[in-house]
Amino acid sequence: MNKADLLKKMLPGFLPLLVFIVVDEYLGTEAGIYFALGFGLIELMYIYLKEKRLEKFVIVDTLFLVVFGGISLLLHDDIFFKLKPALIELIFVLLIGISAFSDKNIMMKMGQRYMKGVEMNPMMELQFKRSLKVMFWLFLLHVILIIYSAYYMSKEAWVFISGGLFYIMFGVYFIFELIRNKLKSKRLVGEEWLPLVDETGKVIGKAPRSACHSDKSLLHPVVHVHFFDENGRIFLQKRPENKETQPGKWDTAVGGHISAGESLEEGLEKEVREEIGITNADYQFIKNYVWESDIERELVYLFFAKTNQKIKINKDELADGKFWTFKEIKKNLRKGIFTPNFENEFENEILPLVKL
Repeated sequence: MNKADLLKKMLPGFLPLLVFIVVDEYLGTEAGIYFALGFGLIELMYIYLKEKRLEKFVIVDTLFLVVFGGISLLLHDDIFFKLKPALIELIFVLLIGISAFSDKNIMMKMGQRYMKGVEMNPMMELQFKRSLKVMFWLFLLHVILIIYSAYYMSKEAWVFISGGLFYIMFGVYFIFELIRNKLKSKRLVGEEWLPLVDETGKVIGKAPRSACHSDKSLLHPVVHVHFFDENGRIFLQKRPENKETQPGKWDTAVGGHISAGESLEEGLEKEVREEIGITNADYQFIKNYVWESDIERELVYLFFAKTNQKIKINKDELADGKFWTFKEIKKNLRKGIFTPNFENEFENEILPLVKL
């Protein structure tokens, strides 16, 4: 459920309260309760006849209104009634807090009931969770203001804070989000987008490269290719010093992201051609596995290939490149010369294959 949908669902529940405020001003608290109760019942009947469902927000709000209004009349103290909106919002604060700061996203499950057929990919889930965190603090602030106004401010101030201020706060937030998203869209113009996948490789969405490199929940596919020459040596590339991860270390001959809309084969050929200038090689698929680095989480498609073609290092992509013997590599393992990813593949995939 997005922010606009949430407000739309909550608005009918606030209407009985607004009716009470208006009637109470002119006819008194008891009349306000009766009118609010009647209005709530009419709302329920209208929504049921139109949409064939009972609006839970209206039921909850009307019941709270009657209970707290009744207590206020019996005790001749309207503080219980004034605290009603805060107590209702505290329920939402609890639900939103659990959804925003734990793995149990209750709000998303609620939203999926209203948006049947709409699937949220990891990028959308991430944005939804960020929005929930902001909404948590806004709701909590509003609850505190309601409680403060109930005890220390005038009835008119309480009416404004418990009603109109709520929509003003969220209206300002929506405008801020709209502006922020437009500015973000401008920054993303020209940025490479990567497919998001599950651990089986099924594409479930897409996200900009910068997002994939800042959130480990956004699993995206990459290709790794190990090239061997006729003497059994393995070619390694040296990563430039300006790389985000593992700068200056020796790594797999070819490694790169698959772009959104690109097939595995297209991405493989593109990365090999761009980085070391080899074309039409005979690739052997070994396996795919999930690899997590300091900044990202990748689904790696691992390939082996033999070549006698002359390797042409792309200086815009690589700092250096050369063939290594297995003896040279084993001698330098765990010394900070190679990337952890390469050492993992060398020990678990390359050596066992050679020993066979």
